[in-house]
Parts: sequence; C-alpha cells; structure tokens
Amino acid sequence: MGLTYVEVAVANAKRPARQKKTRFLIDSGAVYSVVPSAVLKKLGIAPHSKTMFTLANGESIERNVGYALFKYQGKVAPSTVIFGETGDNTLLGVVTLEELGCVFDPLRRELKPLPMLLA
Repeated sequence: MGLTYVEVAVANAKRPARQKKTRFLIDSGAVYSVVPSAVLKKLGIAPHSKTMFTLANGESIERNVGYALFKYQGKVAPSTVIFGETGDNTLLGVVTLEELGCVFDPLRRELKPLPMLLA
C-alpha cells in the first residue's frame, strides 16, 4: 500500500487571496486536516479552541483548532483545520475532502468527485 499526496491551496476565509499551496498526504482515516501552525499563522488564521485527539498508538494529544479555506481544482470550501506541531504530518482529512466534494479512490490512488445526492 502506497502513500498518496495532493497539492491543495490553504487560505484565510476572511482574505481568500492570502493562500499557500501545500502538499498534503491524503488520510481517509483522519477526520480533520492538519496544517503546520506556521503556515496557518502566516495566513492570519487563528485557532478558536483546543481539542484532544487520539493517535493510532492510543496516545492522546491536544491541538489548536480553527477554520481555513481549502482550494482544489476549482473547488473552494471552508473546513475545520488542526494546527500541526513539530512532528505532525500535513494531512488532508475526510471532512475537508467531503467539503470539497471529493472522495479518495484507493484503487486508483486519486481524488474523484463525490456523488452529490439530493433526496
């Protein structure tokens, strides 16, 4: 099983022109996306709270959480973002993928449009 990376722009929702293209590891097991704190701060994005998270090894960690704008292939969506610290991977989580209307195809190792049903 390989790793899949994608380049996505992260922006400040209040100033969408302030953005930074960032290389993300697609992690369909992660709920939220993780962006380095330094990138978010440079964009003027501030955390709104702290949240506890459980790592795959069972360890609990606390991280700052805020909101960022994500831009990928013409799609733009706000999403919750975790302020990554030293040693944290830059991850694109499921919530952000769904907000962007994308789903990860693990067989082709690419992002595809998420079927949008209105029932």
